Amino acid sequence: MAWAVLPLVTCGLATPFSIGFAAFWLRSVFQAVAAFLYLLCVVIFIAVSTGYEEFDDIPEPTSTVVSFLLVASWLGGVIHSGILVPAMVRARHAEAHYVPVRHAAPMPPPMQHATHSSPAMRQATHASAPVRHDGPQFIGPYRVLQALGRGGQGAVYLAATPHGAKVAVKVLHELGDEVSRQRFLREVEAARRVATFSTARVLDVSINGPQAYIVSEYVDGPSLEQLVRRYGPRDADSLTRLALSTSGALAAIHKAGIVHRDFKPSNILIGADGPRVIDFGIARALDQVTVTSGKMVGTPPYMSPEQLSGQPVGPPSDVFSWGVTMLFAATGRPAFGEDSVPAVFHRVLTVHPDLSPLPPSLRRIVGTCLDKTPENRPSASDVMLAIVH
Repeated sequence: MAWAVLPLVTCGLATPFSIGFAAFWLRSVFQAVAAFLYLLCVVIFIAVSTGYEEFDDIPEPTSTVVSFLLVASWLGGVIHSGILVPAMVRARHAEAHYVPVRHAAPMPPPMQHATHSSPAMRQATHASAPVRHDGPQFIGPYRVLQALGRGGQGAVYLAATPHGAKVAVKVLHELGDEVSRQRFLREVEAARRVATFSTARVLDVSINGPQAYIVSEYVDGPSLEQLVRRYGPRDADSLTRLALSTSGALAAIHKAGIVHRDFKPSNILIGADGPRVIDFGIARALDQVTVTSGKMVGTPPYMSPEQLSGQPVGPPSDVFSWGVTMLFAATGRPAFGEDSVPAVFHRVLTVHPDLSPLPPSLRRIVGTCLDKTPENRPSASDVMLAIVH
């Protein structure tokens, strides 16, 4: 607390430096402005005072104004610093106790989960209206700024790192036993090795303590689903750019040995620097550790035939889902409908959708991606090369 009374023992002359230090520590623009205003008061006081041999020589109302500036810097700085100290202590405490978690602690038995995550759980909710935040102030070392959404997997928050960078933190429901949690950790660690172009990086994962969470790069933009539903289907140029960037993202994901398993429009965020694919590997990781293990993971209108029939799921499944997603971007509708689940499943397994809404340059490659047989589909890398050629 000695730092808080520094302006008191220096007659306020140290106030700009103490508040400025808080501004730097907390990465706060507001505190930086406050420090500047305090500095302005001190400079004016010193400039006027040094212009006269005696303080009594200063004429009115200048004398009163200068005295007020001194008192404001003096007492105001003490009060302001006293308010800031607890905030800085909390931030320092959170950073000091941060340990990148690689070992699990005992956790409660698992709760019931949905078979796939709700769109509200996706990072795409960054672009929607903020949800009133009644949750935790800190999640590990991350300071919570606002709630973004809640779904079957848990809750998503916009948060700040100890250094002030914005991140998305997904707090998960309870995981399973020790073996399951370690398997989950390995799956997410694999996701962290994915090349960062056209993907939202996985920055951290914790399965220790009372909360399990995944931290990913914050992408400030709507999802492809939100964009299309709000503004309509994309034009030919936009579709080509979207197809190229997302197929490149899938190629990077597959190169890291990961299968997305839930590729769809709500898992593509349109940031200022272009499309970003999110949640790669997370569906698989959660499926390994929750009570949904052994059940279907995915979103029906975008699932591949092998996902529906219970066959092994590999990179060709993501390629099929990519083709369905491109058709959604071109038409504003899922290629196999979105009515009853049995009807959608039947169409996925038997119907070949109309590709005419796509630009000619994409029709052939998308059609190949939608082949019902996984072995007949191209790889994501081949898709990317076909687009540029």
